[in-house]
Parts: sequence; C-alpha cells; structure tokens
Amino acid sequence: MTNRQSGRHAAFFVTCLVDNFFPEIGEAAVKLLEDQGVQVHVPRGLTCCGQMGFNGGHRDEAYAVAGRTIEVLRGQGDVVLPSGSCTAMIRHLFPDLFRGTPHEATAAELIGRTYELTEYLVDVLGVTDLGARYEGRITFHDACHGLRFLGLQQQGRTLLSHVAGAEVVPLPGSTECCGFGGMFAVKHAAISEAMLARKLANINSTAADLLVVGDASCMMQMAGGLSRAGSRTRTRHIAEVLANMTSARG
Repeated sequence: MTNRQSGRHAAFFVTCLVDNFFPEIGEAAVKLLEDQGVQVHVPRGLTCCGQMGFNGGHRDEAYAVAGRTIEVLRGQGDVVLPSGSCTAMIRHLFPDLFRGTPHEATAAELIGRTYELTEYLVDVLGVTDLGARYEGRITFHDACHGLRFLGLQQQGRTLLSHVAGAEVVPLPGSTECCGFGGMFAVKHAAISEAMLARKLANINSTAADLLVVGDASCMMQMAGGLSRAGSRTRTRHIAEVLANMTSARG
C-alpha cells in the first residue's frame, strides 16, 4: 500500500481542464503521489501541452505553447499527468511537432520522463493497492488516447480491483469512443451525439453507481449526457476514487 520510501521528485502537470473545471482531480492526484513518498510540485508558468492547437492544424501556435512547456519542465524530475490525452501529446506528437527544430533534443528528453498517473503508480512506483474504499458498483471507461497511444488498459483496472467494498463490473464497449474528441464534438456534433448515445446505453446497462474514467475530457462528456438523461450514475476521475474523494462533487 503506502510506500514512503520512493524518494522520487515529480512535477505535476495539472492540464487545462483540471485546472479550470475540476481542481479536485488535481488535489486527489497530488494526494495519491505524496502518500507514496513522491515529492510533488507544480512548476510556475506551466500552462498547456499544445494539443488543441496541434489537432486544429495551428502548428505555429502549438509549437509556441508546447515549446514553453518544454522549457518550464526542464530539470523538473518525473512529469506526471492525470490525463492520457495530454500525456499522449507529449510522448507521441512532440516528436513530430519539434522534429528538426531547436527543441528536438529537449523534447526527446522530456518524453523519457513523462507519465500518465495510473501508469506512474503501477509501472513506476509499483503500487496497486492505495487503501481506497467505495461502497457500490463501479465500471470503467477506456479513454481513447490512453488506450491507443499509451497502451493503458490494465493499470486503471488493477488499481480499481483493490478498492475495498467496490463491485467492479465490465462496461460493454468500454474501448469505444465517447464522442468527445475535443474539436471533433464541435465540428461533427451529430456524429458525436450518436456516439455518446451508444456509450450512455452501455453505461446504463451496467447499473453502476459510479462511472470511472482517466481523462477529464471524457468524464465531462459522459457526465453531461448522464445528467441530461436523468441517470443516477455519477462520473468520477480515477484519482478521486483512489484518494477516497468521490463525494467532492454532486
């Protein structure tokens, strides 16, 4: 469970959505890391990974934002993010964005020490039981970037399997997209809504009390759909569940 002998230093990359909409996710993630003996800090001036600009085809803007991120994270130890999406931007898209530029070498160095939260807990710190407890039925959604770019399929499930009192039930179509996709939901609203409807039907079939996700963007998409449909199922980021903070929001 708790391992206060890790001796590691980590810069916590809050991410835009967590910073602006769900600060409790950041608080939960930092608590989890500190409980494992990790010395956590948030570097001053850290803003965005540049993904929105990159995905929208605005490479110059993405380069400027992401380039600043690289500079801010120089010498900051491990970099941990509560988002497979932002982690994937750094690990898999920075090489393309910075190839042949003055930031190429520093981007490569940053990639080698950047981790998604559950990946860091399980694969780096070697922790699977965080002493969490939840009385009820929970189900887990695989966020696209974490699953397809980072191969994160077992880490979250392993951590949830050790949550005392919880009945973990499989989510049909758990690897199917929720329909958010950032700008995709805006540019292709009808397709996004159809994908969300399919996802909501699968969630409702589990009769879960709690839908657990690893990305705030997916959480926001599905939470909105569940709320509009009058569903009793609530959504929470996995950090909140593991830190026993599931009651932080309604």
